[in-house]
Order: sequence, then structure tokens, then C-alpha cells
Amino acid sequence: MDEAMEATVLPEIDVREFIKVVESRRSVRRFTDEPVPETIVNQCLDLAMLAPNSCNLQPWEFYWIKTDSVREKIIEACLGQNAARTSQQLIAVVARTGTWREHCVEQLRQWPDSKVPKIIDRFYRRVAPFQYAQGPFSLFGYAKKALYAVVGLKRAVPRGPYSHREMREWAVKSTALAAENLMLAFRAFGYDTCPMEGFDAVRAKRALKLPKDAEIVMFVAAGKRAENGIYNSRLRFERERFIREV
Repeated sequence: MDEAMEATVLPEIDVREFIKVVESRRSVRRFTDEPVPETIVNQCLDLAMLAPNSCNLQPWEFYWIKTDSVREKIIEACLGQNAARTSQQLIAVVARTGTWREHCVEQLRQWPDSKVPKIIDRFYRRVAPFQYAQGPFSLFGYAKKALYAVVGLKRAVPRGPYSHREMREWAVKSTALAAENLMLAFRAFGYDTCPMEGFDAVRAKRALKLPKDAEIVMFVAAGKRAENGIYNSRLRFERERFIREV
């Protein structure tokens, strides 16, 4: 590396050593060649769907990567991380960050008309889109927000997303809980998991053919952990700075 570049980045530290530390922080799992049965993956995905969400609207999607060509593109998008290369199953956890109205419409589309009670249909078609109106002219949403602040009802009434930004935050947080449920399910069946700590979102979206408003929260790699399941000694920080007893 150029000496001028080293001096620009960190004059007192060898950049090569810093790069080694960054590499050691990435996914360090090593998996065996033992396959994860599809029945187990399906059960884990079903369990992951039970993650908590708000108002029975589900903002996440799972992309189970089974095609070899797509898998190669995803491994490349995951920067060739060891866990991605050696995993037996690779799943993308994606947040759907559209508007509240779009979520309501999608929810109703998936439910058979014969099984939707009228009161639920009325809520999702009329009440919810009006209650959570988004955009610059969502006056009802802003009035409700002001009412909570003035009257003090905010403590008693569940808070919902009133803007596109809040909707995105809510969707990503809910999707992260679903990803955690997925990893816990795999571990309950005796398999190890590893989330990707870095990936090229642009290339990954292109490989999965995702819409622009979708956001990839995590890639989850799963498989049987190898006997020597760690590639590098992972950097550990000081306990006193990050673990506090209160």
C-alpha cells in the first residue's frame, strides 16, 4: 500500500495490521459438508414467522437460496466470506419497507376471502389505511400524534408508524427479530448459524431481483459446525467497557 495512503488513514498504525483485524471480525464460522434437510429448513422458517410484529402485519420475507447460480452471486455479494462459502443453507432476510397501506393490501390479498371476518376486512380496508395515512398530507396522523402529546394518551395507545421513515425503522426492527427467531430455530435442531457481517447490498438485490424499496437486513448461513469451527481468533474488546452490571 502507498505510504502516503497509510499516513492519510492512520499515521501511527500499520494499515495492514488494521486490515487483518477487520478481516478477523467477519464471519468466522466453518461448516461441515453434512447437509441440512429441507424439512428442517421449512420448520425453522415456520418458527421464524412467529416473531412478534405490530397489528398482525408482517413486514419481512425470507429468500431461501437454492439455485446454484444465484448462490454463487450471493456468495460473491457477501464478499466471499467463509461462512457463506461453506454453509449448507443460505437464507436472505428482507424487510419490506413500503407504506402501511401497501402492507394492508398485501395482507388481504394473501387471505382467502371466505376466511376473513367482516370486521377484520373493514379494519384493514378502511380504518388502518386512514389511521396510518402516510405522506405530506397525512393530517389525521399528525393530529393524532398531537393529541397523544397534549392529552397524554400516548401511554395507553400503541404507537404506529406515521411516516415512511418510521415505517422503514419499524419494518427493519421487526425483520431483525424474525432473523433472530430463524437462527434460534436452527440451533434448536442442532445446527450452527452465522449472520453475514458485511455484504454488497446492490449486488445482492440484483441477484435476488428485489424491488428498490426492499432492504436486506441479514444473510443467515446455517450448517453443522466443523470440529475446528473458527477460522481466526476473533477480536475481543475489554469486558469493563461493554458489559456493565446495573
